[in-house]
Amino acid sequence: MSKYVSAAEAVKIIKSGDRIYVQAAAATPTVLTKALTERASELRNVEVCHLHTEGEAPYANPELSESFHVNSFFIGKNVRHTLAAGNGSYTPVFLSELPLLFRKKVLSLDVVFIHVSPPDSHGYCSLGVSVEATLAAIENAKTVIAQVNPKMPRTFGDGILHVSEIDYLVEVDLPIYGHGMETISPVEDKIGSFVASLIEDESTLQMGIGSIPNAALTKLTNHKNIGLHTEMFSDGVIDLIEKDVINCNYKGVNRGRALATFLIGSQRLYDFVNDNPFVEMRESSYVNDTAVIRRNPKMVAINSAIEVDVTGQVCADSIGAKMYSGVGGQMDFIRGASLSDGGKAIIALPSITKSGESRIVPFLKQGAGVVTTRSHVQYIITENGIADLYGKTLKQRALEMVKIAHPNHQEWIDRTYYEMINGK
Repeated sequence: MSKYVSAAEAVKIIKSGDRIYVQAAAATPTVLTKALTERASELRNVEVCHLHTEGEAPYANPELSESFHVNSFFIGKNVRHTLAAGNGSYTPVFLSELPLLFRKKVLSLDVVFIHVSPPDSHGYCSLGVSVEATLAAIENAKTVIAQVNPKMPRTFGDGILHVSEIDYLVEVDLPIYGHGMETISPVEDKIGSFVASLIEDESTLQMGIGSIPNAALTKLTNHKNIGLHTEMFSDGVIDLIEKDVINCNYKGVNRGRALATFLIGSQRLYDFVNDNPFVEMRESSYVNDTAVIRRNPKMVAINSAIEVDVTGQVCADSIGAKMYSGVGGQMDFIRGASLSDGGKAIIALPSITKSGESRIVPFLKQGAGVVTTRSHVQYIITENGIADLYGKTLKQRALEMVKIAHPNHQEWIDRTYYEMINGK
């Protein structure tokens, strides 16, 4: 019997009470999730779990709460509403440890939805632009259903699996989800300049998506022998790779290869990584392992935050008690970079929100989650400068942080913090 079936046929295997893992980010297999949602009237209490996904998530409609419950390991915009609506939950977990939840059967899986390139002449498919915890999910799920797409780039590393490991294959021909390069604002450009000033030749970089990392990358054109060991990268690195600025020749692990666990960008990025042995896609349990990260000399981790208090506590996953995103890999890389020989751990953010509220605060909002503790922080950067907190007392940290806050808020931050600690 052929493994090739329609999406509707493939999802018939799913029964009430099942737990499904969905491959993340640009590889989100939305043909399968749509077909699943169309069975809502036949199903009850199906748990759909995943990291950030792209595209529509129709199963997250609160009207289908009796059929589906969303369990996010990193909350994307398309399912954020489920937490308030009651048909969604958030499970905090380091990205480095997510595969262990499946391998240790802490979360047993019935079905996994994946998105792969067509089998090659030897029968091997590629998970393409997103490996993260998908390999562990495949190994531990009872049933593997694959969306097979000729537009999925073939990448090297952990994400190669034989067609014999897949139970059902659903053929599609659709563009991979992507993001174009955003315009860099003057504030982001200043922050990027400060970040770049801390990056030495022969450093290895970790950075996320967005204008601040891209702004920093534009300042590195005269650098030499930069490496890449990051949970994800986007289009911003391509020019530097092509100019031999990023060549990965001085990395401590996977030397000569750019390492990532997922990718998201434009079609240019997907064309660049397709069949390109310079790019190695590995599982997050390896890419985000602090013990692996620290082996890169001059490891530089560049991450962001929602708000940071004057002692260095970093809230990056919630706005007060309202969950917004997730823990992700921030702590994995902050700690790995801190322990690296010559490494630097950086949190970079604008000093104010779009509405003018300070993101440097005397104390975090009530209910805010601390993703990176004050004892892990090294550098905090805004458009107003660099606060070096490493080895500083709480009082010294407060002085440093007030300097990089927006001028309109500096007096308030200073006064409020000292009134608070002195019990006034």
